[in-house]
Amino acid sequence: MLSTSCKGEPGEKLVAEICVDSVYSAAVAESAGAQRVELCSSLAEGGVTPSAGLIEITRKNISIGLHVLIRPRRGDFLYSDLEFEIMKKDIELAKRMGADGVVIGILKADGNIDVGRTRELIEVSHPLSVTFHRAFDLTPDPFKSLEDLLALKVDRLLTSGQEETALQGAALIKELVKKSANQLIVMPGGGINENNISKIVAITGVKEFHASARKKVSSSMGYCRNYPAMSSMQQLSEYENLVADVNKIRAIREVSATVR
Repeated sequence: MLSTSCKGEPGEKLVAEICVDSVYSAAVAESAGAQRVELCSSLAEGGVTPSAGLIEITRKNISIGLHVLIRPRRGDFLYSDLEFEIMKKDIELAKRMGADGVVIGILKADGNIDVGRTRELIEVSHPLSVTFHRAFDLTPDPFKSLEDLLALKVDRLLTSGQEETALQGAALIKELVKKSANQLIVMPGGGINENNISKIVAITGVKEFHASARKKVSSSMGYCRNYPAMSSMQQLSEYENLVADVNKIRAIREVSATVR
């Protein structure tokens, strides 16, 4: 089942996946040299499943790999039966919309990977590429969790090495790469930028990486009223947004191209 599922440049050794939550950011990522995007909504809150419209229009506007996040809500990764049904339906929808892969993560109450439910999601996903996301970083034993994912034949693991950033977790990521023995792709993510990508790759020996590389942009609205806020949890005003930064992505790609 192992597949990078990226429509990138022939012979490219280090694959760049950019996390985006808009068609605009996906197009920016492609123009800056990324080989794949992970598409979600509400990236400022950690990301949830994008709408059917967002998936379809993004697919029509980029030719690089498109992986879709399957996460029915923010917060923990312990899902109810109804939420699990939503996840399966969203995977089927992503397949119909032309996604190349899905990004999933589901845990049990004890923090371990829910192997049974993950297997069901993988079966629904076939033949798409499957990435298990940073829910992995909340598990109590990373090596047991890796064994579970290897047994499930997951294609890819996104992880910060159970630390806040991939650089901080580089030692664990290195061990995960070693123990996976090329049976799955270990992809670091979390705080990756042009200043640390070389060090992370040098320490870990990874072949792919995941970054957001965003910048804050202001709205084009002529009339702005700052009260009331539309959400009590929002990190930005109604007149700000975070989008992929073409210069940051190009800088990361330029640096990463010299690593191998």
